[in-house]
Formats: sequence, C-alpha cells, structure tokens
Amino acid sequence: MLQSLINRILNILESYLLTRNYTVTLCDPLEIEDYVVQPSEFASPPKWHLAHTTWFFEQFILDKYQENYVPFDKDFAYLFNSYYNNAGDRIIRTNRGNITRPGVDKVYEYRTYVDNHIKKMLAKNPSKELIDLVVLGINHEQQHQELLLTDIKYTLGNNPTFPMYKEDFNLLDIENDTKQEFEKVASGIYEIGHQGDDFCYDNELGRHKVYVEDYEISTALVTNAEYIEFIESGGYKDFNLWLDEGWYWILENNIEAPLYWHKVNGDWCYFTLSGLKKVNPKAIVGHISFFEAAAFAEWKKMRLPTEFEWEIASDSFSWGQRWEWTHSAYLPYPKFEKAKGAIGEYNGKFMMNKMVLRGASTATSKNHSRNTYRNFFHASERWQFTGIRLVKK
Repeated sequence: MLQSLINRILNILESYLLTRNYTVTLCDPLEIEDYVVQPSEFASPPKWHLAHTTWFFEQFILDKYQENYVPFDKDFAYLFNSYYNNAGDRIIRTNRGNITRPGVDKVYEYRTYVDNHIKKMLAKNPSKELIDLVVLGINHEQQHQELLLTDIKYTLGNNPTFPMYKEDFNLLDIENDTKQEFEKVASGIYEIGHQGDDFCYDNELGRHKVYVEDYEISTALVTNAEYIEFIESGGYKDFNLWLDEGWYWILENNIEAPLYWHKVNGDWCYFTLSGLKKVNPKAIVGHISFFEAAAFAEWKKMRLPTEFEWEIASDSFSWGQRWEWTHSAYLPYPKFEKAKGAIGEYNGKFMMNKMVLRGASTATSKNHSRNTYRNFFHASERWQFTGIRLVKK
C-alpha cells in the first residue's frame, strides 16, 4: 500500500515537471516582444499564460496546504487570476496585454519558485486531496498549453508580415487517415459520461443514459477542398444556409472564409504556425466557427452530430485532429455537482451560451484527450483548431 502511494507520487511529480517544462518549451521560439501582445480580448499574452498557470498552483495548493507559505509577489494574485471570483480581485481580461511589468524574467523566476515548493510538498507524504489538486493543476496547465499555441498563432497571424513561429510546425497540414464513409448507429439507449478512476473534469460526470434515433455519422472530417467548394458556390452569401445569429455575424464582421484564409494572386492561402502557406486541399479544414460548421452542413443537406451521438460513435472513427463542433448546447449533465469555492467556478458557471466540441486537436497536449471530454466555446469563436464532422439527415 505504501509503495503504491510512493509510486503514484513519483508519477505525479514526473508528470508535473514534464508539463511545466513543456509550457516553457512552447515559448522558446518567441521574441521577447511576443510575450506581452494581446490583439484580442480572447487571446491572452504568453507571459500571462506562464504566470497564470503558476498562480493556479500557488493559489489552490501552496497557499492552502503549506504552512507559513510566503507568496512570490503579493500583486501576482491580482494580476494573474483569470475568472475565479472566490479567489479575490483581478484585472479585467482586456487588460492582460497591459501588464508590461513584471517582466518576462520575473515571471520565469516565479515559475521556478513555485515549482520548488510544489516538489517539496510532494516529497512530504501529501494527502489525497492535495494530490488531486496537483493533478487538476497539471490538466489545467495542459489546457493552457493549447490556448498558448492558439493565442500565439492569433498574435502572429495578425502581424502584417505573417512571421513564422516555428519551422515544420504547421498543425493544419494533416489529412484524414480514411476515406469518407458513414457509420450506421442503431437507435437505442446508451450510457454517456466518464467512468473509471482516472482524471476527468467535473462536467464529464455523472454517467447517465440517453436515447438516440438511428443515425449515420461520417468517418472522416470535412477537407479544405470540400470547404472551398462551399465558398465558391456562394455559401457565405446565401442566408438560407445560416442560423439567424450566424448570418448577422458574417455580415457584421465581413466573414468570407475560415480564419487565417487569404486570397493571394488568385490562390487560397492560410496562415500557419510555420508561416503563410498555400491551402492544402486534401488537409482537414480548421479554424471554423459553429456558425460556419452549421451552414456548411446545411449546404451539404446534412447536419452536425449531437455530443451524445459523437461520443457513442467515437470508437468507430479516428478523432483528435480537430476539435469537432456538435449541435449540443453546453449544459450540465443530470447528476452534475459543482465543487465548493473557487474550484467550482472551473466549468459550471459557463454552462450557457456555449456549444460543445468533442475530440481534441493537433494543438492538444499529449495525454490530454478522451472521448468524454467536453470542450466549449461560443458559436462565433474559431481561433482554436476546430473542424466539422457530418451526420446524414
């Protein structure tokens, strides 16, 4: 029993260090000026991600469990809290790019300071509650690793010269590993939600039964070639294809193609983390909003799957290349229970005005995906690596 606990702590320490080091590795290609820029409310600066993921461990573990813990800097809780009202005051999200001080070096010192304290705590026979919080912090940081990549891409993609983040790090140039077929799923009652003792988020609990009618779901994701056909057939000009809010979204924002797409000398090109490239027609389309996904499905005389249909069929197709929009609103499962305090703010308070995405993407960190994972964004958001899987009507 004791040896089993020791092994678990060692595994968690290894996972903690690997995760923390990978975040730093993702920042290696950056210029110092890249660390602070915030071109949009939804895209946080890299320096903020580095500090916020560190604050999470300090706030929820060290402050609570380490006796006489001295915070690295008393102002950091205010600067690097994201949305946890229970954890105290914070700056507004749009001001994250205004934090020119502390400097980048000071934030890296902060990470080292907190890492040293966490390592010491894990060496002192920690409680199950503490271990569980460290595991949550690891998964929280893995979420931010993907956000870090997509925020870096948004910053560089809005730079007039489309600078490269890293050579051979395209993340868009990936093709389906199977031809498109439609998997038939019989009507019936199925169980949905996470089961087992491994980590999951609270929004994946509790497991419950749902009924679905017969349906047929595609084994492949929509490609760039298919999406170009939609564009060139006038898909962005036909209001009959669009949900009402989506139609006004494209009109108000002059949307005519997926995010990062540009016409250059008559050819479709897109910005990637490896710079501006010609669109690969065989690659899976990415950076699509729910509105665009729904309009494309309507144009194809099909529909998007519900999140339950997706989960039920997920063993029948390859997933993990794009976060896949479903036509399910982000709502609590019947047995959902929100934790007390700030940790309870992690998922539950966002259960409105969001749509569920399933799967993972080429930007998702290793060991951070499962078929019960419920990602969620507003229908207009598309700076993540999002794509489309169809279901026959």
